[in-house]
Parts: sequence; C-alpha cells; structure tokens
Amino acid sequence: MHHHGYLWVGTKERFDDEALRRPPYPEPPPAGSRPELIQRYREVAAEFPIVDLPPLETAYWLVKPPSMVRGTWDEGKEAAVWLGERVTEYAPRFASSRDRDTTEVALLVNSAAERLGSGVDVSLGFYLERPSYLSLAVVTCSPNRAEPALACPVE
Repeated sequence: MHHHGYLWVGTKERFDDEALRRPPYPEPPPAGSRPELIQRYREVAAEFPIVDLPPLETAYWLVKPPSMVRGTWDEGKEAAVWLGERVTEYAPRFASSRDRDTTEVALLVNSAAERLGSGVDVSLGFYLERPSYLSLAVVTCSPNRAEPALACPVE
C-alpha cells in the first residue's frame, strides 16, 4: 500500500462544474435520447479522465493522468506531513480565519495520518480569497479501499 497526493487550486465557478467531477455512467444514453444529452455524455466520458478538476469521489483521482500526482509516499505519516505543508503554504489566503489556526492545522495532520495509516483516503478543501478553492487529497493506492478495481496511475 502507498499513497498519492493531489492538489488543485482554481475558481469556485470551475470547481462547481460537477458534471466533469463525476465519472460518466457506465452505459451511454439509450438510442433515441435527446441529442444534447448524448453530446453531454460524450463530453463527460472524454473529459473526466483527463480534466484536472477534483473528482467528487476521492478515489477517482486514480484514473487521472500520472502527471497530476504531486507526491507518492509509502507511509501515511509522510503523506500527512505533505498535507500539512500545503495547508500551511496556502493558509494566508484562506477565507476563514479559523482554518488558518495552527492548532487546527496540527489536528488535521494528525487525523490525516491516522486515516491514511488505516488505508482510508483523505480529502481537504478550503475557500480562498477571490472566490477560489483549494482541494488537497491523498489517495491510498494498491488497492484503494473505496474503489479496489482502480489501477495505480504510477507504475
């Protein structure tokens, strides 16, 4: 078991495009469906695996290109340290002063280390100034507990 880290920063508006943040349905729309429905399905099917937006289900980061992996660690504690460093790096831009609190950051890191050590994915999100959003995730790989069929993006 190992862990991959992911980071995304972008506009809140782009983050809210949920159609590109969820995997397409396994089956396309039935023949005779409205053309716009078929077109939207094709768009999502083509874009979901390559778009840099954070997936709604954390495990689906594993279907994204390997270039989106920001780090790989064998130990959950190491991955949690990376999360803590990223939170600290972006903290001055957090919209909420509570999220900037160093005690809160320490609690987040400790909680993340525990969860990652037991094979559970960790996903954090913070609103930033200028309505932007920061998404951080560490995904357990080989296998992933939530989606064991998903292959490791970095072999």
